[in-house]
Formats: sequence, structure tokens, C-alpha cells
Amino acid sequence: MFSLNDKVAIVTGASSGIGRAAAKLFAAQGAKVVVTARRQAELDALVDEIASEGGEAAALAGDVRDAKHNEALVDLAENRFGGLDVAFNNVGTVGRMAPIEDLERAEWDEVMETNLASAFLAAKHQVPAMRRRGGGSLIFTSSFVGYQTAGMPGMAAYAAAKAGLVGLTKAMAADLGTQGIRVNALLPGGTDTGMATFETDEQRAFVEGLHALKRIARPEEIAQAALYLASDASSFTTGTALLADGGVSINKI
Repeated sequence: MFSLNDKVAIVTGASSGIGRAAAKLFAAQGAKVVVTARRQAELDALVDEIASEGGEAAALAGDVRDAKHNEALVDLAENRFGGLDVAFNNVGTVGRMAPIEDLERAEWDEVMETNLASAFLAAKHQVPAMRRRGGGSLIFTSSFVGYQTAGMPGMAAYAAAKAGLVGLTKAMAADLGTQGIRVNALLPGGTDTGMATFETDEQRAFVEGLHALKRIARPEEIAQAALYLASDASSFTTGTALLADGGVSINKI
């Protein structure tokens, strides 16, 4: 049910964290994977690791805020592996945490471009490729921050961008449903990645305590939720904001 045999997938932000875990899991489930991030050495190591485990992957380093890079990723998927069936658009940045009046326009723009504009540019090139395959699954990494009642101090730009991804997801799902292309947003909670930095054990314990499960996720756990959305197990799921957040969005104590 969760097999990705004969599927081709793009995974962005794949040099570490959730993206890296998802690329490995997708490959283990039979997908041929195109991975991207800005760090070539880390991508090459990931491709070698996937190959050593019997999978197939290709890497192309670059900036997902660049339209040409997104086009090149799709070209690589089609030319190397024959098409595109799945795209996990996972790149994101929190940016500087500060009250809105203290943010500079350049800081706002960086968060918007990395989290939201990059998703638009990715989808712009991915959708035609999926249409050529007769359908596919688009996944965007959003966040519980800015969704429903979960507001977080100092995260205005991040919350706005991630909430925008949910809106983009819903609109695209409505546009593309008749073409067999499903579009969903994945909303992780706190996850043990490079973005989750804790200066003290007390700080980590506080963040863990915000979650109903009283811990933060391993990247592999979020990757499993992405696999569900990528696979035929979610064949009747589109336009959703899927929370994989350990209960942080509903926990009040």
C-alpha cells in the first residue's frame, strides 16, 4: 500500500533533517529519487548512501528560489528516470525571530521566498510533468505555526508563509483534482533537525512539553507521514493540511 515502485520523486531540502529522511524512505520503498539542496557534498553522500542500500537517486544542488533550478530538477527527473510522479517540496526557513516592527523588509522577503515563493516555482514546473504521467502527488511542508489556533511569538513571517502554503495547497487541489494530481500540505510539530536548536536542556524540555506526546519528532517519523501522502495509501486524500505534530496544536498544558 505504501510502495513507491515505478515512481519518480523530487525531494527538496534533502541534505539533512526531514528531507534527507524522506529521500531515503522513498528510495527504500522503490522510488527513483531526485534530491536537491544547496550543499553538494551532503547530497552526493546521500546519493551514495541510497545506492549502497539498493536504491536509485540523482542529485542537483541549487537554490529552490530560482525558477531555472526548479525547471532543471524536473528535466533531470524526466531525462534520467522517465518522468515525475511525486514532489515533496520540503525546503523551509524560520528566519530571524522578532516582533513584526523589528523585522527588516529583506528578512521578511527571505522567509517568504524560501517557504512560499519556492513552492510556487516548484509546482509551476512539476505540475506539467505530472500531467504528462497522468497524475501525481504534490506535497508541501507547512507548519502548525500559523495554522488554526497555534500562534507563536516572534514568528510572524514564518507563520504567514506557512499559512500561505495551506491556502496554496487547497487552491491547487481544487484546480488539479480532475487531472489526477493530488496536492496536500504536511504540518510537522517540533522535529529534531538542524532548524531545532536548543541552547540548554531546559529549553529543549520546554519545547517537548508543548507537545501532547511530551517529546519532539525524529525526522524519520515525519518522513513516514510524507510517504503516506506520496503513496497510493492516500489515493482519496487531497487538499488537506495533515498534522503530524505530536499534539502540539491541541495541547494547552
